[in-house]
Amino acid sequence: MNAESLNIETDSLETIVKSLGQLAVDFGAKLIAAILILIFGMWLANRLTRGLKNLMEQRKMDGSLQSFFVSSANIVLKILVVIVVLTTVGVHMTSIIAVLGAASLAVGMALSGTLQNVAGGIVILMFKPFKVGDVIEIGNGESGVVKKIMIFTTEVQTFDNQIVSYPNSSLSGGVITNLSRGGIRRTDLKIGISYGSKIETARKILLNILSQDKRILTKNVPEVFVSDLGDSAVILTIRYWTEFKDLYAVKSDLLEKIYKELPAKKIEFPFQQMDVRIIK
Repeated sequence: MNAESLNIETDSLETIVKSLGQLAVDFGAKLIAAILILIFGMWLANRLTRGLKNLMEQRKMDGSLQSFFVSSANIVLKILVVIVVLTTVGVHMTSIIAVLGAASLAVGMALSGTLQNVAGGIVILMFKPFKVGDVIEIGNGESGVVKKIMIFTTEVQTFDNQIVSYPNSSLSGGVITNLSRGGIRRTDLKIGISYGSKIETARKILLNILSQDKRILTKNVPEVFVSDLGDSAVILTIRYWTEFKDLYAVKSDLLEKIYKELPAKKIEFPFQQMDVRIIK
Protein backbone atom coordinates (compact mmCIF):
# COMPACT_ATOMS: atom_id res chain seq x y z
CA MET A 1 0.00 0.00 0.00
CA ASN A 2 1.54 3.34 -1.13
CA ALA A 3 1.26 6.74 0.53
CA GLU A 4 -1.32 8.03 -1.95
CA SER A 5 -3.75 5.14 -1.20
CA LEU A 6 -3.29 5.66 2.54
CA ASN A 7 -4.16 9.36 2.22
CA ILE A 8 -7.36 8.53 0.24
CA GLU A 9 -8.50 6.02 2.88
CA THR A 10 -7.78 8.53 5.66
CA ASP A 11 -9.78 11.23 3.87
CA SER A 12 -12.71 8.83 3.38
CA LEU A 13 -12.69 7.84 7.06
CA GLU A 14 -12.62 11.47 8.13
CA THR A 15 -15.56 12.21 5.78
CA ILE A 16 -17.58 9.33 7.23
CA VAL A 17 -16.83 10.43 10.78
CA LYS A 18 -17.83 14.02 9.97
CA SER A 19 -21.03 12.82 8.28
CA LEU A 20 -21.91 10.64 11.26
CA GLY A 21 -21.15 13.51 13.61
CA GLN A 22 -23.34 15.85 11.61
CA LEU A 23 -26.16 13.29 11.56
CA ALA A 24 -25.86 12.87 15.33
CA VAL A 25 -25.95 16.63 15.83
CA ASP A 26 -28.97 16.99 13.51
CA PHE A 27 -30.83 14.09 15.13
CA GLY A 28 -29.96 15.36 18.60
CA ALA A 29 -31.35 18.78 17.71
CA LYS A 30 -34.52 17.15 16.36
CA LEU A 31 -34.79 14.95 19.46
CA ILE A 32 -34.45 17.93 21.81
CA ALA A 33 -37.00 19.85 19.74
CA ALA A 34 -39.35 16.84 19.84
CA ILE A 35 -39.04 16.55 23.62
CA LEU A 36 -39.75 20.26 24.04
CA ILE A 37 -42.73 20.01 21.67
CA LEU A 38 -44.02 16.98 23.63
CA ILE A 39 -43.80 18.79 26.97
CA PHE A 40 -45.29 22.02 25.65
CA GLY A 41 -47.90 20.19 23.57
CA MET A 42 -49.17 18.12 26.51
CA TRP A 43 -49.30 21.26 28.67
CA LEU A 44 -51.17 23.13 25.92
CA ALA A 45 -53.57 20.20 25.41
CA ASN A 46 -54.44 20.23 29.11
CA ARG A 47 -54.88 24.02 29.10
CA LEU A 48 -57.14 23.88 26.04
CA THR A 49 -59.15 21.08 27.64
CA ARG A 50 -59.64 23.12 30.81
CA GLY A 51 -60.52 26.16 28.70
CA LEU A 52 -63.12 24.12 26.81
CA LYS A 53 -64.57 22.91 30.11
CA ASN A 54 -64.76 26.47 31.50
CA LEU A 55 -66.40 27.70 28.30
CA MET A 56 -69.04 24.96 28.47
CA GLU A 57 -69.70 25.78 32.12
CA GLN A 58 -70.11 29.48 31.29
CA ARG A 59 -72.55 28.59 28.50
CA LYS A 60 -74.34 26.33 31.02
CA MET A 61 -74.08 23.36 28.72
CA ASP A 62 -75.50 20.07 29.95
CA GLY A 63 -73.08 18.37 32.37
CA SER A 64 -73.31 15.08 30.48
CA LEU A 65 -72.13 16.74 27.26
CA GLN A 66 -69.39 18.56 29.14
CA SER A 67 -67.70 15.45 30.53
CA PHE A 68 -68.04 13.55 27.24
CA PHE A 69 -66.66 16.31 24.98
CA VAL A 70 -63.90 17.29 27.40
CA SER A 71 -62.57 13.73 27.64
CA SER A 72 -62.86 13.25 23.86
CA ALA A 73 -61.10 16.56 23.12
CA ASN A 74 -58.28 15.72 25.54
CA ILE A 75 -57.61 12.40 23.80
CA VAL A 76 -57.69 13.94 20.27
CA LEU A 77 -55.37 16.82 21.22
CA LYS A 78 -52.79 14.48 22.76
CA ILE A 79 -52.85 12.25 19.67
CA LEU A 80 -52.15 15.33 17.53
CA VAL A 81 -49.22 16.25 19.81
CA VAL A 82 -47.73 12.76 19.37
CA ILE A 83 -48.07 13.03 15.56
CA VAL A 84 -46.27 16.41 15.57
CA VAL A 85 -43.50 14.93 17.74
CA LEU A 86 -43.03 11.99 15.35
CA THR A 87 -42.81 14.28 12.29
CA THR A 88 -40.29 16.46 14.13
CA VAL A 89 -37.84 13.55 14.58
CA GLY A 90 -38.11 12.76 10.87
CA VAL A 91 -40.93 10.23 10.57
CA HIS A 92 -42.81 10.90 7.32
CA MET A 93 -46.51 11.69 7.48
CA THR A 94 -47.33 8.96 4.97
CA SER A 95 -45.65 6.42 7.25
CA ILE A 96 -47.62 7.72 10.23
CA ILE A 97 -50.91 7.47 8.29
CA ALA A 98 -50.07 3.93 7.20
CA VAL A 99 -49.18 2.90 10.74
CA LEU A 100 -52.32 4.56 12.13
CA GLY A 101 -54.45 2.79 9.54
CA ALA A 102 -52.98 -0.61 10.36
CA ALA A 103 -53.12 0.10 14.09
CA SER A 104 -56.72 1.24 13.85
CA LEU A 105 -57.69 -1.99 12.16
CA ALA A 106 -55.82 -4.11 14.69
CA VAL A 107 -57.05 -2.12 17.66
CA GLY A 108 -60.58 -2.11 16.29
CA MET A 109 -60.59 -5.90 16.09
CA ALA A 110 -58.94 -6.31 19.49
CA LEU A 111 -60.99 -3.67 21.26
CA SER A 112 -64.42 -4.14 19.72
CA GLY A 113 -65.92 -3.96 23.22
CA THR A 114 -64.23 -0.61 23.81
CA LEU A 115 -65.65 0.76 20.55
CA GLN A 116 -69.07 -0.41 21.71
CA ASN A 117 -68.52 1.70 24.81
CA VAL A 118 -67.87 4.76 22.61
CA ALA A 119 -71.06 4.04 20.67
CA GLY A 120 -72.90 3.53 23.96
CA GLY A 121 -71.69 6.92 25.20
CA ILE A 122 -73.00 8.58 22.04
CA VAL A 123 -76.36 6.82 22.46
CA ILE A 124 -76.60 8.03 26.08
CA LEU A 125 -75.88 11.62 25.03
CA MET A 126 -78.34 11.51 22.13
CA PHE A 127 -81.33 9.88 23.84
CA LYS A 128 -80.54 11.08 27.40
CA PRO A 129 -81.91 8.21 29.53
CA PHE A 130 -80.04 10.02 32.32
CA LYS A 131 -77.74 13.00 32.78
CA VAL A 132 -75.09 14.13 35.24
CA GLY A 133 -76.69 14.65 38.65
CA ASP A 134 -79.50 12.12 38.16
CA VAL A 135 -80.06 9.29 40.62
CA ILE A 136 -80.23 6.02 38.69
CA GLU A 137 -80.69 2.37 39.53
CA ILE A 138 -78.73 -0.12 37.44
CA GLY A 139 -80.12 -3.49 36.41
CA ASN A 140 -77.87 -5.21 38.97
CA GLY A 141 -79.67 -3.38 41.80
CA GLU A 142 -76.94 -0.80 42.46
CA SER A 143 -78.01 2.82 42.63
CA GLY A 144 -76.27 6.17 42.92
CA VAL A 145 -75.72 9.65 41.49
CA VAL A 146 -74.28 10.06 37.97
CA LYS A 147 -71.06 12.08 38.30
CA LYS A 148 -69.46 11.89 34.83
CA ILE A 149 -70.36 10.56 31.37
CA MET A 150 -67.08 10.00 29.55
CA ILE A 151 -66.13 8.55 26.19
CA PHE A 152 -65.75 4.97 27.45
CA THR A 153 -67.34 4.84 30.89
CA THR A 154 -69.88 6.52 33.16
CA GLU A 155 -69.00 7.25 36.79
CA VAL A 156 -71.69 6.70 39.42
CA GLN A 157 -71.27 7.68 43.07
CA THR A 158 -73.11 5.19 45.27
CA PHE A 159 -74.89 6.23 48.45
CA ASP A 160 -72.07 4.75 50.54
CA ASN A 161 -69.70 7.17 48.72
CA GLN A 162 -67.99 4.75 46.34
CA ILE A 163 -67.20 5.74 42.75
CA VAL A 164 -68.16 2.95 40.33
CA SER A 165 -67.26 3.11 36.62
CA TYR A 166 -69.75 1.37 34.34
CA PRO A 167 -68.97 0.64 30.66
CA ASN A 168 -71.21 2.79 28.49
CA SER A 169 -72.29 -0.22 26.43
CA SER A 170 -73.78 -1.94 29.49
CA LEU A 171 -75.73 1.20 30.43
CA SER A 172 -77.01 2.01 26.93
CA GLY A 173 -78.10 -1.58 26.37
CA GLY A 174 -79.28 -2.45 29.88
CA VAL A 175 -82.22 -1.63 32.11
CA ILE A 176 -81.80 1.74 33.84
CA THR A 177 -84.30 3.24 36.26
CA ASN A 178 -83.99 7.02 36.46
CA LEU A 179 -85.24 7.86 39.95
CA SER A 180 -84.83 11.62 39.47
CA ARG A 181 -87.49 11.97 36.79
CA GLY A 182 -91.18 12.44 37.35
CA GLY A 183 -90.91 14.95 40.20
CA ILE A 184 -92.97 13.14 42.81
CA ARG A 185 -92.94 9.53 44.02
CA ARG A 186 -95.51 7.25 45.57
CA THR A 187 -94.49 5.14 48.54
CA ASP A 188 -96.32 2.11 49.91
CA LEU A 189 -95.44 1.24 53.50
CA LYS A 190 -96.68 -2.09 54.80
CA ILE A 191 -97.35 -2.34 58.56
CA GLY A 192 -98.51 -5.47 60.37
CA ILE A 193 -100.84 -5.21 63.38
CA SER A 194 -102.05 -8.00 65.64
CA TYR A 195 -105.27 -9.87 64.96
CA GLY A 196 -107.94 -8.46 67.23
CA SER A 197 -106.63 -4.89 66.94
CA LYS A 198 -109.15 -2.27 65.85
CA ILE A 199 -108.42 -1.54 62.22
CA GLU A 200 -110.36 1.74 62.19
CA THR A 201 -108.43 3.03 65.20
CA ALA A 202 -105.13 2.08 63.59
CA ARG A 203 -106.21 3.81 60.36
CA LYS A 204 -107.03 7.06 62.19
CA ILE A 205 -103.69 7.04 64.02
CA LEU A 206 -101.75 6.44 60.81
CA LEU A 207 -103.64 9.11 58.86
CA ASN A 208 -103.02 11.57 61.70
CA ILE A 209 -99.28 10.81 61.55
CA LEU A 210 -99.33 11.42 57.80
CA SER A 211 -101.21 14.72 58.16
CA GLN A 212 -98.55 16.07 60.56
CA ASP A 213 -95.74 15.74 57.99
CA LYS A 214 -95.78 18.75 55.66
CA ARG A 215 -93.53 16.97 53.15
CA ILE A 216 -96.34 14.58 52.27
CA LEU A 217 -98.33 15.97 49.34
CA THR A 218 -102.05 16.47 49.84
CA LYS A 219 -102.89 16.71 46.14
CA ASN A 220 -102.90 12.91 46.14
CA VAL A 221 -104.81 12.06 49.32
CA PRO A 222 -102.89 9.61 51.57
CA GLU A 223 -104.57 6.23 52.08
CA VAL A 224 -104.48 3.48 54.69
CA PHE A 225 -106.14 0.17 53.79
CA VAL A 226 -105.98 -3.54 54.54
CA SER A 227 -103.86 -5.17 51.84
CA ASP A 228 -103.38 -8.69 53.20
CA LEU A 229 -104.19 -11.11 56.01
CA GLY A 230 -100.89 -12.66 57.00
CA ASP A 231 -100.18 -15.72 59.11
CA SER A 232 -99.65 -13.64 62.24
CA ALA A 233 -100.77 -10.11 61.32
CA VAL A 234 -103.28 -7.94 59.52
CA ILE A 235 -101.26 -6.06 56.89
CA LEU A 236 -102.06 -2.38 56.46
CA THR A 237 -100.67 -0.48 53.47
CA ILE A 238 -99.92 3.22 53.95
CA ARG A 239 -99.87 4.98 50.57
CA TYR A 240 -98.65 8.57 50.16
CA TRP A 241 -96.79 10.84 47.72
CA THR A 242 -93.70 13.02 48.25
CA GLU A 243 -91.10 14.92 46.28
CA PHE A 244 -88.25 12.63 45.29
CA LYS A 245 -85.75 14.59 47.39
CA ASP A 246 -87.84 13.84 50.51
CA LEU A 247 -88.51 10.20 49.71
CA TYR A 248 -86.11 8.44 52.06
CA ALA A 249 -86.23 10.98 54.89
CA VAL A 250 -90.04 10.88 55.07
CA LYS A 251 -90.09 7.09 55.06
CA SER A 252 -87.59 6.92 57.91
CA ASP A 253 -89.44 9.51 60.01
CA LEU A 254 -92.82 7.82 59.48
CA LEU A 255 -91.52 4.41 60.52
CA GLU A 256 -90.11 5.86 63.72
CA LYS A 257 -93.36 7.67 64.58
CA ILE A 258 -95.48 4.59 63.78
CA TYR A 259 -93.26 2.43 65.98
CA LYS A 260 -93.79 4.83 68.90
CA GLU A 261 -97.45 5.78 68.52
CA LEU A 262 -99.25 2.56 67.64
CA PRO A 263 -98.20 0.66 70.81
CA ALA A 264 -99.00 3.77 72.87
CA LYS A 265 -102.60 3.51 71.60
CA LYS A 266 -102.77 -0.24 72.35
CA ILE A 267 -102.24 -1.28 68.73
CA GLU A 268 -99.61 -4.01 68.98
CA PHE A 269 -97.12 -5.28 66.44
CA PRO A 270 -97.33 -9.07 66.30
CA PHE A 271 -94.42 -11.45 66.71
CA GLN A 272 -94.03 -14.40 64.43
CA GLN A 273 -95.83 -17.28 66.13
CA MET A 274 -96.85 -20.85 65.54
CA ASP A 275 -99.62 -22.85 67.23
CA VAL A 276 -98.65 -26.44 67.97
CA ARG A 277 -101.31 -29.02 68.90
CA ILE A 278 -100.26 -32.24 70.58
CA ILE A 279 -102.67 -35.09 69.97
CA LYS A 280 -102.37 -38.00 72.40
